Amino acid sequence: MGKPIRVLCIGGSDSGGGAGIGADLKAVHACGAYAVFAVTAVTAQNSRGVQSVFPVPPKWIAAQLDSVLGDIGADAVKTGMLMTPEAVKTTAAKIRQYRLKNVVVDPVMTAKGGRMLMTNQARQALVDEMLPLADVLTPNIPEAEFLARMKICSVEGMKSAAAVLWDLGVKNVVVKGGHLPGRRPSGSVDIVYDGRRYDVFTAKWLRTKNTHGTGCTFASALASHLARGCGIHEAVQQAKELTARAIQHSLSLGRGHGPVNLWGDFGVKKEKKS
Repeated sequence: MGKPIRVLCIGGSDSGGGAGIGADLKAVHACGAYAVFAVTAVTAQNSRGVQSVFPVPPKWIAAQLDSVLGDIGADAVKTGMLMTPEAVKTTAAKIRQYRLKNVVVDPVMTAKGGRMLMTNQARQALVDEMLPLADVLTPNIPEAEFLARMKICSVEGMKSAAAVLWDLGVKNVVVKGGHLPGRRPSGSVDIVYDGRRYDVFTAKWLRTKNTHGTGCTFASALASHLARGCGIHEAVQQAKELTARAIQHSLSLGRGHGPVNLWGDFGVKKEKKS
């Protein structure tokens, strides 16, 4: 038996278990890889939103990364919530120090309930420090609008934003279209841009409010498939299919947005209706 594929997940915790590091670990495991992680922030969070956030001091972020990378190593990296500029700079420095490859940057800026998870200074640090290191950037529409400094109202707008983001130093850009207005009747669409061509990935719209953790799941699955040696387009397709299944089997937990569920019928069991 060969050495397991190792994926390093860097981001915040979610005490509700739906997103963040918890979702990352589930997605990496579902892809048949082994997940290691570093926590950048601790949140008090449930299906209704984020109630409180404690940013982990940068020296502790660095200590976690040194501990894992100095021993176990990583074949791919997925970054999520980096709340402070210090968290961004510390993470970027360690990626450079250990010469990590297959770096997937998910620019987590707000929680599903609307709470800001990244300061303005951290957003600028992300552009300056992390984007040039990213093999793949995976913003949703609001995140792409902020980073590209433009409004996105169409698929063509998604393509324009992807080109702007690629010019910031990213090797591949995946603009996720779940927030694009008016797409529900025709399905969701994601745009992939590698600096040469645009590729469009579509899927039917799954009607549910329980979509907590979709972004983390997608980015972590994408990193896992890159670590396996897949090209960008195959990795995106595999990650999109896995995320769609997780949404299809999502769980109604709590009084807000329930989590996606990677395990379907053979994992977490849904209560049968009488």
